[in-house]
Amino acid sequence: MRLLPDGTTWRGLIVETEAYTPDDPACHAYRRRTDRNWVMFGSAGMTYVYLIYGMYHCLNVVTDRDGVPSAVLIRALQLETIPPWIDPQKEPKSCRVAAGPGKLCRALKIDLSLTAQPLQLGQPLWLEHRSSKFQEQLDQHTIALVQTTRIGLTQGVDLPWRWYLENCPAVSKVERLRAKE
Repeated sequence: MRLLPDGTTWRGLIVETEAYTPDDPACHAYRRRTDRNWVMFGSAGMTYVYLIYGMYHCLNVVTDRDGVPSAVLIRALQLETIPPWIDPQKEPKSCRVAAGPGKLCRALKIDLSLTAQPLQLGQPLWLEHRSSKFQEQLDQHTIALVQTTRIGLTQGVDLPWRWYLENCPAVSKVERLRAKE
């Protein structure tokens, strides 16, 4: 998932995401292409990193064809191990180290320099297929994904475009409104 310049690799399971499309008023590219969101208009599989509140980075994956600005925000990870730069006094619960988009980026040292990067092995960031064990648990319904509305928004709040791993302590927040199945 994350390769640091010193060769250290950090991995985690994506446990929470949110989707954004061009007709969505909460999407950064809803109105037009800008210096901030230009990468969303490019090829799928690229990173889109932005800064919120002047201090928190957020990692997105561009998801649609060229010219169609869509992305998925990676909201939370369940890390395999906790990086040594994480202060246990500030985050005593290890499962909460990457429980939120800003915390995730801080935990994996993701900043604006990693925007517009291909998500490929050998690059600073990449995605891996889910493990066969995880897939088996999904198939056997011993774990489940919850679909609900997105959080922290003022527009597009009723769209059920947030997914998270049920009963996972690394999820940023529990469901607000579960979508009809």
